[in-house]
Amino acid sequence: MAVGISGCRPAVRYRQLQIIPGVSTLRMISNGGVQTGAAAVRFVSRGTIKGSSTWCMSTTVKQTIASGRRICVSSESCESEAAARISAIGWKFEHSYAQLPDVFFQSAMPAKVPSPGVTILNNALAQQLGLAIEQLSASDAAALLTGQLLPKDACPIAQAYAGHQFGGFTMLGDGRAILLGEHRTPSGQLIDIQFKGSGQTAYSRRGDGRAALGPMLREYIISEAMHALGIPTTRSLAVTTTGDLVRRETTLRGAILTRTAASHIRVGTFQFAAAKRDEGHLRSLADYAIARHYPELTDHPQKYVQLLHAVADRQASLIARWQMVGFIHGVMNTDNMTISGETIDYGPCAFMDVYHPETVFSSIDHGGRYAYGNQPAIGQWNLARLAETLLPLFDADQDKAIELATAALNQYADSYEHYWLNGMRRKLGLQTEADGDRELVEALLKLMQSEKLDFTNTFDQLSAVAGPEEVPAGNIWQDPGLRDWYQRWQSRLQRDAESLSAASDLMRSANPAVIPRNHRVEAALAAADNGDLSVMNRLLEALSAPFDRNPAFADYRSPPPSDQCGYRTFCGT
Repeated sequence: MAVGISGCRPAVRYRQLQIIPGVSTLRMISNGGVQTGAAAVRFVSRGTIKGSSTWCMSTTVKQTIASGRRICVSSESCESEAAARISAIGWKFEHSYAQLPDVFFQSAMPAKVPSPGVTILNNALAQQLGLAIEQLSASDAAALLTGQLLPKDACPIAQAYAGHQFGGFTMLGDGRAILLGEHRTPSGQLIDIQFKGSGQTAYSRRGDGRAALGPMLREYIISEAMHALGIPTTRSLAVTTTGDLVRRETTLRGAILTRTAASHIRVGTFQFAAAKRDEGHLRSLADYAIARHYPELTDHPQKYVQLLHAVADRQASLIARWQMVGFIHGVMNTDNMTISGETIDYGPCAFMDVYHPETVFSSIDHGGRYAYGNQPAIGQWNLARLAETLLPLFDADQDKAIELATAALNQYADSYEHYWLNGMRRKLGLQTEADGDRELVEALLKLMQSEKLDFTNTFDQLSAVAGPEEVPAGNIWQDPGLRDWYQRWQSRLQRDAESLSAASDLMRSANPAVIPRNHRVEAALAAADNGDLSVMNRLLEALSAPFDRNPAFADYRSPPPSDQCGYRTFCGT
C-alpha cells in the first residue's frame, strides 16, 4: 500500500518501510525522519535525498498493517495538483513482487531530467490498460512518462537478477530500469509497468543508467511489430525524450521507454536466487512465479518440476514462432529469457532478409552463438540453467532431481519440434500431418539457402498456390530445383483433399507480407532523430497489419538494396 506524505521537497520522493505487526502511527518530522507510536517501523531502503532537509508540514498517517507488510511513503511535493491529475487516469497498482524477500530488489527513483517530452504514445495499448493518458496535458504526460511525477500508488524498485551472457555467468540487476509496480487492467490482467533508461540504480555498476532515443524507438517498433505478428512479447507504451545527452560511441539524445510485461521474472532471476544459496528465498521466488504465471500448478504435488515443464513448453512455442518469421533475437542470455514466455529486450535484434541459418546481425556476437539456426538449441541451454537452480526443490535425492530435470529438458526438444513443424505446415498450407512433411520443408529451406532467396517473400509468393500447372511469378521459380520442389509440394497439397483456395487462405494467415525490415527501421530511426516522425508512423501503420496485402504498403515488402547487405545491430548500452 502506498501512503502519501505532503511536503515541499520535490527531490524527496519516498522511503520504503517495512511495518512490524500491530498499529503504527507514522509522522514525518522536520529532519526527514520518522516517528512512531512504538518501535514498529524499520527502513528497508531510501531513495536519494537532495535539497533542503525541512518539510513544509508534518503529516500523520495511521495505518493498521498485517504482518511484515511493506509500504511506500512518498512525498507528493509542491506539485500536488499535477500529481493528482496523473494519479487519476486509471492506475490500479499492486506490488506483489515487492512482497518477496528484500534480496530480490532495491528501491529506486527515476532521475530528474531537464526537458521531458513525449515522442510517441501507444494510445491503443493505453486503452487496453485502462489508462486515460490522452486526458493529460502534454506536460503532465511527459512528466508521468519520464518519472518526474509518479502516480500516488507507485512503489518504484529495481529488480535483481543474474545471467549467463554469451556463456559467462554474471550477477546483474536492473541497471537502467525501474519497475513502478504491477497494474491491474480492466480485463483483470496484472501487468508490469517499467521505465527503461530512467537513471542509475543500485545495480548500475559503472553504467550511467540512461538510454538513447534510437534504441528506445527501435524497441518500440520491433515489440509492436511482434505483437501484431501474434508473437508473445513485452510491449511499449511510450518513448519520451529527456533533454539529456547520452554518451556512447557518439553523443546521443536521451530517452526513456515505458515498457509493459506480464512480468520481468527471468531465468536469471532464479540464477540470482540460487547464487545466494538460500533455499527459502528460492522457494519463495518459485511459488511467486507459479502464482503469477501458472496458478493451475499451485496444488500440484510436483509443482516445481511442473514449473520447469511449463516454462520449457512456452519457450519452445515462442522460439518456434521466432523461426517462423525469421526473427533473430541477437542476445539470448539467460537474463533475457522470461518465465512468462514473452520476448523481452530488443537490443541487437533484427529480421532476416535472405535465408541462411547462420545469419547473425549483432555486432557483439563474434562467434555466432545466437545465430538464427542456433536459437532453438540456445533455448534448451538456457532452460538447463533454470533447471539447475530448481534442483533443490525437485527432490532431496540429487540423482532423482537430475532425472526429473532431464526429462523436462528432453520434453522441450520434442515440444519445439512439434511447434516448429506444425508452424511450417501452416506456412505451406498443409492442413493435415503426413510422413515426409519435414523433408519437404527442409528441401525448400536448403534451396532457399543455395539460391539466396528472401525468407519472407518466398513464402508470401507461395501463398498464391495457383495450381500444379503454374509456378509463382519471378525468375527464381525457373530454377529446375525449385520447379521440382514446387511439383512435390503441389502433390502434397492435393493429398489434403482441401481446395487450393483453403490452402491459400491458411498460408496468407501464417505468412506475413510485411515485417520490420532492417533498412526500413533504420530509415525511420534516422528521420526521427532529425525530428521527423512521419517515416516511423507510416512504418508502424504498415506493421500493424502484417498479414494484409495492402497495395498502399507494397514498398515495405521489398528487400534492402544490395549495397545495404552486411547489416549490423548494436546493443543500446
